[in-house]
Amino acid sequence: MSLEQERVAVLMGGDSSEREISLKSGAAVLQGLQKRGLNVAAFDPVEHPIEALRDYDRAFIVLHGRGGEDGVIQGVLESLQIPYTGSGVLASALAMDKLRTKQLWKGVGLPTPDFQLLQHLSDLDHAAARMGFPLMVKPVCEGSSIGMARVESQAELQKAWGAAQQFAGAVIAEQWIEGAEYTVAILGDQPLPVIYLQTPHGFYDFEAKYLAEDTQYLCPCGLDKAAEEALQQLALRAFQALDCRGWGRADIMMDNSGNPWLLEINTVPGMTDHSLVPMAASHAGISFQQLVWRVLELS
Repeated sequence: MSLEQERVAVLMGGDSSEREISLKSGAAVLQGLQKRGLNVAAFDPVEHPIEALRDYDRAFIVLHGRGGEDGVIQGVLESLQIPYTGSGVLASALAMDKLRTKQLWKGVGLPTPDFQLLQHLSDLDHAAARMGFPLMVKPVCEGSSIGMARVESQAELQKAWGAAQQFAGAVIAEQWIEGAEYTVAILGDQPLPVIYLQTPHGFYDFEAKYLAEDTQYLCPCGLDKAAEEALQQLALRAFQALDCRGWGRADIMMDNSGNPWLLEINTVPGMTDHSLVPMAASHAGISFQQLVWRVLELS
């Protein structure tokens, strides 16, 4: 059976903290696939029993965050023997967990900022003494910068740690990298053009990603050809080290000395009007309809 003959479920919504963004991404993907003439339908796991997925031949996953990007829905689809877009169970679970991602990257010699697991008050003192301020505090299993905070003092560190503990999973303090932030989308085994992110916010937070009108996305990114290719290859190595597949996006800082530092991999990137993968694809001559079709083809 060809893709044109299949019934495709666009998995969107869900019950994670990123539900609203997922609904926006899903609506865009649904429209893009419909314009290609495919038989597609929205499927929100909050509104439909998961067993109803048996009525579909293939799934396009646009569930962001826990439950959709962490291997859980991938495991369900594996058990139902339904092909799906993006990374598998293991890669999704690893990439969703920033702590395990960083541990794996360090293990294979890929550059990622130093970090400290924050479990006890004494860990806060140790992190501050070892890495100094500023620091970035992150809940390791949230996306879209939810729960993250840049801290400049011990008091701010303790407050941010308390706030981040409200989310599921561990919390880490990460070394602050002063420099420029870039993102590299991956489609299949090919990195797309690099995007340079500029924001007047302290960092590329939730507001800068989805709400602000003063965030700038520069593509071409301003790097020379060799430097851009080096970032693309680093992103691809980081993606493959986690055994990711299909599509995704790597976020990278470049410090003021020109050294790159891997932040994270997104295995189900946003597909809204503020999103970066469609933007990078456009600069590579790939329309949104072509992009969603290609992602589906790679499932």
